[in-house]
Amino acid sequence: MSGRRPITLTIAALGGQGGGVVADWMIAVARTEHYLVQATSVPGVAQRTGATFYYLEFFPEAALPGDGRRPVMALMPSPGDVDVVVASELVEAGRAMQRGLVTPDRTTLIASTHRAYTVSEKSNLTDGRVDSSAIIDEARRQARRFVAFDMAELAEQKGAIISSVILGALAGAAGLPFGLESYRQAIRAGGIAVESNLAAFDASVARAQAEVVIVPPADAKSHRTAREPRIPPAMQGRVQRFPETARTTIAHGIERLIDYQDMAYAELYLARLEKVAALEPAGTTNGALTEAAARGLALWMSFEDTMRVAQLKTRPERAAAIVQRLRVRDDQLTEVREFLRPRVEEICGTLPAGLGRRLLASPAWRRRLERHTAGRQVRTSTISGFALMKTLASLRRWRRSTLRFAVEQAHIEQWLDEVAALAKVDYDLAIELTRCQQLVRGYGDTHERGWNHHQRIARAAQALAGRTDAAITVGRLRRAAAADENGAALDRELAALNLT
Repeated sequence: MSGRRPITLTIAALGGQGGGVVADWMIAVARTEHYLVQATSVPGVAQRTGATFYYLEFFPEAALPGDGRRPVMALMPSPGDVDVVVASELVEAGRAMQRGLVTPDRTTLIASTHRAYTVSEKSNLTDGRVDSSAIIDEARRQARRFVAFDMAELAEQKGAIISSVILGALAGAAGLPFGLESYRQAIRAGGIAVESNLAAFDASVARAQAEVVIVPPADAKSHRTAREPRIPPAMQGRVQRFPETARTTIAHGIERLIDYQDMAYAELYLARLEKVAALEPAGTTNGALTEAAARGLALWMSFEDTMRVAQLKTRPERAAAIVQRLRVRDDQLTEVREFLRPRVEEICGTLPAGLGRRLLASPAWRRRLERHTAGRQVRTSTISGFALMKTLASLRRWRRSTLRFAVEQAHIEQWLDEVAALAKVDYDLAIELTRCQQLVRGYGDTHERGWNHHQRIARAAQALAGRTDAAITVGRLRRAAAADENGAALDRELAALNLT
C-alpha cells in the first residue's frame, strides 16, 4: 500500500436528529467522488431518545495500488486518530472529548450549541444542567479547529431538518476533499424536502466557512426573559419595605401565587416573609436570608398538586409552544396525549383533609384506590380530554380544604420555624437551610424523596449549629442530596459526619 491513511469522521448525534441520514449522505458523497467508504453505526441506550454515533472512513480509489489490494478500515474510532468530529448537540461534543476522540494535533470539532437536556439533568433535584460555556472552553483547548453555532435554530429558520445543517457544517468546515456539488447531489437524491434542505445546507456552509464560534450567552444557564412582574398596586408598598436585593424575587413570588391560588394566598406569602425579614441582623443591607426565603417560599407554596398539574397542561401558551416546536402547518392536525399515573397519595391528597386521612389509614380503601393508579392517557387535543383537565384545574378553589394543602402548609411552617431558630445562632447556617427548599420539588415519589432529604439535612443542621463550618457543611449536604435521587451521596456525607 502507499502508506496513506484513511480520512476518519465521527458523527455524534441523538436519536431522531438524523445522524443516520448524515451518514448515508456522506456515503453517497464519497462514492460520487470515487472514494472507498466504510461506515459503522453504534446505537446508544435510551437517553433523550437515544444517543448514537456513526463512524466513517474514506480512502481515495486513485491511491489504491495496482495489485488489487484494498485498505483494512476500522469499525470503531480510536482516540487520537479521528480527523473530524461533528456533534448535533453540545453535550454530545463533550462526550466525544471525554472519549478522547478530539485531539489538538488532528481533530476538527464541529458542534451545534443548542441543548437537548439529558435524563440526569432533567431529573436532578436542583438545577442539574451542564454548564455550556465549560464545554465550549474545553473544546477550544482540545480541538485543532473548533466551529460551533446553533444548528437547530438555523434548521428551524429554513424549515429543514437539522441533518442538512450538519451536512453543510461538515462541507464548510471539515476540510474534506469533496466538492460542494456532490453534497447537494446527495440531498437531491434523497428526494425529501429537497428545496428547504438545500437552502439550509447552503446557509450552514456559509456559517461554517467563517470558522467562528458563536457562543451562547455566558449566563445562558440562568438566563430568564426579563419582564417586570405584574402585582396589585396595593402590594407594591409592602414589597418596598423588604431589603432591596429581595424585591424583584418577592414581586415574582406574588405574581406566581396569585396565579396559583388567589390574592389572599399571596398575602399569606408576604406575611410569612415579613417574619423572615425581621430576622435580618440590624444594619444589614443585602437581605440574603430574605432573598433566599422569598424564592424558596414562593416555590413551596405553589407545590404541584393535581389541580396545578392540570392548570399548567391546559394553558394556551403551552399549546402554542407545542405547535411552534413541531412546526405544525395550518392544514395539519395535532394530537396531544398526557400520561398520568396518580398514586394513592395523590388521589387522597385531592380529597378533603379528614376524608383523605381516613382513606390513607384504611388498608381496605388503599387496595380499592390502587385499582385507579394504573397509567392512563388523556388526549387534551380533544374536547372531552381538555374539559376533564380544565375541570381538575378548576378544583383549586377548594384547594385549602384538601389533605395535600394541609400537609404542605404544615411542612412549610416547620421549615420556617427551623430557619428562624437557626438564624438566632448562625445567620449563614440559616441561609443554607433556607436554600435546601430546592430539594422539595415536583410531585409523587420525586416530591416525597426531596422532603425526606430535606428533613435529614435539617436535623443535621440542628446538630451542627455552633460549629464554625456548619454552613459550609450543610451546603455540601445539599449538593450531595441533589446529586442522585436515591440519596446515596447524602448517605455517604452524613455517615462521614456520624449523623446518619
